[in-house]
Amino acid sequence: MVDVTEKSVTTRIALAEATVLTRPDVVEQIFDADLPKGDALPVARVAGILGAKHTPDIIPLCHPLPLGKITVDFERLENGVRIEASVKTRGVTGVEMEALTAVSTAALTVFDMIKAVDKFAVITDIRVLEKSGGKSGDWSIQNKPQS
Repeated sequence: MVDVTEKSVTTRIALAEATVLTRPDVVEQIFDADLPKGDALPVARVAGILGAKHTPDIIPLCHPLPLGKITVDFERLENGVRIEASVKTRGVTGVEMEALTAVSTAALTVFDMIKAVDKFAVITDIRVLEKSGGKSGDWSIQNKPQS
């Protein structure tokens, strides 16, 4: 693990997203809470929160952090569900991995809950959207240099 003992404690926030692509009729079932396995979104929200909290247990070199706030939200798309997670802490290292783990776990949960009605669903576009805090300052995908 990286030695973070000399780093300053700051408020650190990370925002990440993932998308589950599926058919429009399945999107309707998701948002109507009408899936064979039940209401996917509350289950996926709790799964995402648990994923963030357990990040150091599943990503080998992540530091355990006292997470102060975790949100997992869903946006209805015509052909899927966009998942966004925000994670906040006061600590010596960032929470990007926790935000990524939250959206990944939530996306896997949505996938699990719809696989009986759509065998061809796809999880895609897992990425960090922005982060703040720490020595390197704020970063946003909107300010990413073009390659």
